[in-house]
Amino acid sequence: MERENLTMLCDFYELTMANGYFLSGKKDTVSYFDVFFRSIPDKGGFAITAGLQDVVEYIQSLRFTEEDVAYLRGKGLFDEGFLDYLGSFRFTGDIWAIPEGTPVFPNEPILTVRAPAIEAQFIETYVLLALNHQSLIATKANRIVRAAEGRTVLEFGSRRAQGASGAVNGARACYIGGVHGTACTLSDERYGVPARGTMAHSWVQMFDSQYEAFKRYCEIYPHNATLLVDTYNTLRSGIPDAIRAFNEVLRPRGITQCGIRIDSGDMAYLTRKARQMLDEAGWTECKISVSNSLDEYIIKDILAQGAKIDLFGVGERMITAKSEPVFGGVYKVCAVENAAGEIVPKIKVSENVGKITNPHYKKVWRFYGRDTGKAIADYLSVWDERVDDSGDFEIFDPEAVWKRKTVYNFEAKELQVPIFRNGELVYELPGLEEIRSYCAAQVETLWDEVKRFDNPHHYYVDLSQKLWDIKQSMLVQAGKKL
Repeated sequence: MERENLTMLCDFYELTMANGYFLSGKKDTVSYFDVFFRSIPDKGGFAITAGLQDVVEYIQSLRFTEEDVAYLRGKGLFDEGFLDYLGSFRFTGDIWAIPEGTPVFPNEPILTVRAPAIEAQFIETYVLLALNHQSLIATKANRIVRAAEGRTVLEFGSRRAQGASGAVNGARACYIGGVHGTACTLSDERYGVPARGTMAHSWVQMFDSQYEAFKRYCEIYPHNATLLVDTYNTLRSGIPDAIRAFNEVLRPRGITQCGIRIDSGDMAYLTRKARQMLDEAGWTECKISVSNSLDEYIIKDILAQGAKIDLFGVGERMITAKSEPVFGGVYKVCAVENAAGEIVPKIKVSENVGKITNPHYKKVWRFYGRDTGKAIADYLSVWDERVDDSGDFEIFDPEAVWKRKTVYNFEAKELQVPIFRNGELVYELPGLEEIRSYCAAQVETLWDEVKRFDNPHHYYVDLSQKLWDIKQSMLVQAGKKL
């Protein structure tokens, strides 16, 4: 599909700063920016990165139209030379990113930009918008999928999403996180997220009787007959009428696969009774689906209470990440190149320790146990460092320097991969099925202790000694300037 030009979807200060860089002779100063987040939603043990495809498409379509430039001229703030520059504006820099579907942790660069100052600064808003939104939803979806313990999970949230893109891109992010399909038709057409759906209560109410509604639906969709049984009374009429329709329409055709859905009431109790009634009627292959404001905690609770459920339809609490609806990713300068081409680290200092940044152009490594295949720790190094994984390696937790750990029998892998080089796409975007499978495999590399919903194990994200020393030196120098 042709993509909308979203160049002007930016914070206005990106433009005022860009104009300032232009007039200050800094438009060509090569700058490095990192995207990272500071805390994991829902106090979880890890997040899932998503949204890179949108970033790629945005970068490729960046251009100011004549109408855009005329609008900016009308503001009376911008230099004519700068406005002329915008007329031929294109992204010419480099981008590295951690692939979509990868588990990620606080304070490590999900994406790094190296570009002339105006270009690097300008893309901040949309890059954060795409990564923050889809990473948030993919993370929430993965929690819900894990709570379902192998049962099918569908995304049902379009009507409660924050806008059209929230519904469409949110469904894509949910699929990356592990759901099996969506109710959002456009997300299927655009991205290939399998669209699923049957009926609403209104279908039942349109007919003179519930039985007639069920029978007619089975006649029209004999191989996709999932009947909503709670319009009136689930146990007294809903399930009996569904069984009658199955018996009269499906059984003569030899069809044994069908389903019911319950959208209200005590799910644990109702699904146990439903399973008993269906089995006694000979419909042992009939699947039981439930919906109605579900999340990972409700799913875990009702399964612990013996609920008999094959499929969960999850809406508002997943598509909006209702429990914590902000991912909190930020975009911070970490280095610039001087006139000699040397990389000069930059740091943001704050009285809020959590807002102090990690300086310099960095590499992100993940250590995997050679014997287990499990992720042990992540490691941030200066760009020109290599990790020797042939022997023992000592790491420490930057949040508690006294906690040191010796890593052995491990393999070190760089997490970021090149996406753009000199403004040209060098990364082959994987298909959505590939991303989803990759995500599931990468989550499996995490220890169960990291995947706990409550009080998960703190995963190490360490700094190399060289990077640590640079950061401490810069903090000391900043302190002297106060």
